[in-house]
Amino acid sequence: MASNLSQNTITSLQNSKVKEVVLLQEKAREREKTGLFPVEGIREVSACITSGFEIESVFLCDEILQEKALPETIKKEKLFHVSPQVYEKIAYRASTEGIVALAKSRHTSLEDLGNILKSSKTPGLILVAEAVEKPGNLGAILRTADAVGATAVIFANPRTDLYNPNLIRASLGGVFTQTIVCCKSEDAIVFLKAHKIKIYSAQLQDSVPYYDTDMKSPCAIALGSEADGISDIWRKASDRKIMIPMLGKLDSLNVSVSAAILCYEALRQRSTR
Repeated sequence: MASNLSQNTITSLQNSKVKEVVLLQEKAREREKTGLFPVEGIREVSACITSGFEIESVFLCDEILQEKALPETIKKEKLFHVSPQVYEKIAYRASTEGIVALAKSRHTSLEDLGNILKSSKTPGLILVAEAVEKPGNLGAILRTADAVGATAVIFANPRTDLYNPNLIRASLGGVFTQTIVCCKSEDAIVFLKAHKIKIYSAQLQDSVPYYDTDMKSPCAIALGSEADGISDIWRKASDRKIMIPMLGKLDSLNVSVSAAILCYEALRQRSTR
């Protein structure tokens, strides 16, 4: 037992695994090339495993978190015990729980989403985030999607990679619990039209209040970037343009707040008997 612990203990900052984790934390290109990404925190790692992601390794700092405190699902993975100095090097967050894992990325296609829609017993509710750049907003959108039981989230023309550490952190594991498709706007629109899913674009111009829109049928709520809003391709493709009334001096809400308002309206309508 002692020998095994020694073999799986990392104390050097020059260890190749330490360098690998740091590189994956910092470089989207490295995450794409290797197909690996870091996950930090007990809740996030647990959600990753429970959702079926393959874990390559788990790094545990015993001074912060004892192995006995880990959920059984994590204990079954390959553990490396690291010193506090090493953990400080590989941890992305300043305040953390003593655990970092490396997981293998996976990607859902529009074809996969089509199969999910076919097997679903409830009308599809899809949230589209077009060219949203800030990981915090994307993470919050995923949390909303999880909360309302959305069928899927489409990141159209994404500007941030799905496994950005800040996105994972902001989603509180929602990046693992949700069906997420990353694709071009054109492909997403063709898909939605082919599956007879109405597109509701969130915009202020030429629009009607969101609460005057029937969201009980299969629909996709499309929101644009923080800086530019929804693009013309989505405006032209939309079946209905919807707005959130603005009574103050500012003309827009945070995109994640808008997503929450619109998704909960869909949930409210679908819950009405």
